[in-house]
Amino acid sequence: MSVDPCVESYPPEVRAHSALHVVKGAVVRVLGEGARWTASTYVSGRHARLTVKFDRKPSPDEVRAIEELANRKAAEGLIFETVTMPREEAERIYGDEIYDLFPVPSHVRELTIVIVRDVDGGVWNINACSKQHVHSSRCIGRIRIGKVRFRRSKQLLEIPFDVEP
Repeated sequence: MSVDPCVESYPPEVRAHSALHVVKGAVVRVLGEGARWTASTYVSGRHARLTVKFDRKPSPDEVRAIEELANRKAAEGLIFETVTMPREEAERIYGDEIYDLFPVPSHVRELTIVIVRDVDGGVWNINACSKQHVHSSRCIGRIRIGKVRFRRSKQLLEIPFDVEP
């Protein structure tokens, strides 16, 4: 896979954080709606971890499918749109789809919504998120998923990954 020159335009943390949105879309499409709730995220340099509420450890084939789908979508150049709007309007338009399991504090009255558009114009991922993002998923680079961990007692699936180069 060739790397788009725009990869060099963004710091590794921005690329890894943006990849969280692409990986999350792939997780939901491969594992189903039962994996739609994000419990936590972590980014440090090129490394990131997405933790979702889920009821089982995925098979090696499912993990491979998540990585392949995320990389296909990264290569397709999905567009990252950012919209800032009053919280009530965002909730009316998008419902709870913009939220994760960790709540946005109630005093926050304005939300920044990140919409990752699929190639057909549909929504690949949507989330309230105040971080910086790439403009196109081509700028992420390659996504390599590490060893996933399922924490049965908490019903949490941890999906670590790195962005390359």
